[in-house]
Amino acid sequence: MEVKNKIIDAVKIAVESAVKDEVLKSSEKIFPEIILEVPPKKEFGDFSTNFAMQSAKIFRTSPKKIAEIIREKISADFIEKIEIAGAGFMNFYLKSDVIYQELKNIYDDVENFGQLPAKNNPPIQIEYVSANPTGLLHVGHGRGAAAGSAMVNMLRAAGYTVESEYYINDAGNQMENLAKSVNARYLELLGREVEFPEDGYHAVDIIDTTKKIISEHGDKFLNLPEDERLKILMDLAYADKLSELKKDLSNFKVEIDNWFSERTLHPEKIDSAIKILRDKGEIYEKDGALWLNSTKYGDDKDRVVVRENGVPTYLAADIAYHKNKFDRNFGTLINLWGADHHGYIVRVKAAMTALGYDADKLKILLLQMVSLYRGGELVKMSKRTGESITLRELMEEVGTDAARYFFLMRSIDSQLDFDLDLAKKQSSENPVYYIQYAHARICSIFRQTAEVGLNLDGEIKFNLMNSNAEIDLINKIFEYPDEVEKSAIEFAPQRIARYAYDLAAQFHGFYRDCRILGVDEELAKARLALVKITAHTIKHALNLLGVSAPTSM
Repeated sequence: MEVKNKIIDAVKIAVESAVKDEVLKSSEKIFPEIILEVPPKKEFGDFSTNFAMQSAKIFRTSPKKIAEIIREKISADFIEKIEIAGAGFMNFYLKSDVIYQELKNIYDDVENFGQLPAKNNPPIQIEYVSANPTGLLHVGHGRGAAAGSAMVNMLRAAGYTVESEYYINDAGNQMENLAKSVNARYLELLGREVEFPEDGYHAVDIIDTTKKIISEHGDKFLNLPEDERLKILMDLAYADKLSELKKDLSNFKVEIDNWFSERTLHPEKIDSAIKILRDKGEIYEKDGALWLNSTKYGDDKDRVVVRENGVPTYLAADIAYHKNKFDRNFGTLINLWGADHHGYIVRVKAAMTALGYDADKLKILLLQMVSLYRGGELVKMSKRTGESITLRELMEEVGTDAARYFFLMRSIDSQLDFDLDLAKKQSSENPVYYIQYAHARICSIFRQTAEVGLNLDGEIKFNLMNSNAEIDLINKIFEYPDEVEKSAIEFAPQRIARYAYDLAAQFHGFYRDCRILGVDEELAKARLALVKITAHTIKHALNLLGVSAPTSM
C-alpha cells in the first residue's frame, strides 16, 4: 500500500536525521529493515513497528528512548499520532481521510488489487510433482501439486517471472518394470499363462492401461519376439500413463509450463556433465565405478555416478538435469521434493558446486506426509484397489476445491492430517465452504441490490463508514498486498489460506452488523463498494490457491 510505504520512508528519514544530528550514534552503516505490521487490535493503531527494539544493540540505547527520538523526528501530515507501547513498539494512527483515500484508490482499480508491481529479478523456476509415469498420482503427489501450483500463482501475483516444470522420469529401471508389468498383463489377458515379474507394478491401473492397448491393437503384438514386444508396450504404456497423469493434474487445476523428459539427457548430456567433473578432478575411479567426491562439499560419503557396468546412476541423471537448469539462467531454482528425499539434497548441491555453480540458488523444499482420516480412523488403502489412495479418488470424494484448500492450509514442512469428513461438510465448520459461502453471499447481495435499483454510479462517500465492523473489514483488506508478498517470498501458501478465512470471517461479521438495504442511500453505496472490494479480494486469494469462488451455493 502507498500509505505503508510512506510510513516506512518517514521512519527512515527520521532515523537518518537522528544519526546525522548524533542524537542516535552508531558505527554501523546498515540498520535493521523497517517492518510494519497491522496490530491485532484497532486500539493499537493502524500500523506498528518494532524497529526500536531491533536497533537497540546498534544504537546502544533503550528501545523506548530510540522510539521517542524517532517520533520527534517524524514529520508526516497523514499521521494523526504515534504512541510508544510496551518495550518500544511504535504504533501509528493515521488520519481518517487517509484511510478512506486509500480505500478509494483500491476501489478505483479494484480488478488489479492483489497484483503487485513487476519485480526486476531474474526468472524463477519451480519444479514440482515429477512423479514417475508408471502409475496414478497419489495423495502425497496431490499435496505437492497443490503447493507447487499455488507458489507459482503467488509469486506471479507478487510480480515475479516464474516458469513451472515437471521432470518426467521416463528412463531407467522404472520404465523397464512398467514394460514388463504391462507385458505380463497383456499375455495374461490374451489367454497365455505367465509369471508376473517380481519387480512389476501390481496396481489395477496397469490392467486398465493394458486393456486400452488391447482395445486399440488387439493381439497384434502377441507373437512378436519378446524384446520387440517389450519396447512397443513400453512406449504405448508410457504414453497412456503420461496422458492420465496430465489429465489428473489438469482436473486438479495444475498447469505445467514445461515438461522435461529425462530421456533427453541420455547419453550425451550425462556424459558431458561427467566429463566436466572428471576434468575438474571432482570424479575419481574406484572398483571399476566412477565416484563423485561429494564429501568435499559436506556429504557424509562419496557417491557413485557410473556403476562398474557402465550404467549411470539416478544421481548422474540428476546432475545433468540440474546442470541444464542452471544453464537456462534462472535466478532461483526451487524443487519441491518429498521428505524422504532429505538425504539427497547435499549430494545434488555438492555436484552443482563442483560444476562451478552457486548452489545457494537451488532451494529444495520438503513436503511432509499426508494422513487421511475418515470417521476418526486412519485411511491407508483404497477400497477399490487395495492400494494407496489416488489423487483421482480424493477429488471424486471431496471435490477439487476442498482437496486443494486442505492441502494448503498447513505449512508444507508439517505433517498434514486430512479429515475427509470435514472436507465434505457443507457448513461453517469446513473452512473452504466458509470462505466460498462469503463470496456467494456477496454475489447474492449484488443480485438483491440490482433488483431495487441500487448501484455504484457516481461518487462513493467512503467516509460515511466508521463503525467497528466497517473499519475492521477495511483494515483486513489493507493487509492483503502484504500477505501476497510475504506468502510468495516465504513459499507459504498457508498464509493466503489463513488470510482468506480471516477475511471471510470479517465479512460475515460485517454482514451481521451492517445493513445495506434499508439505510441511507449514500451509506448503502459506500457499504456496497466495500463489499465489491471484499468479493474481489476473496476471489483473488482463492484463485491463488487454485480454489473456485462460486456465485451461489
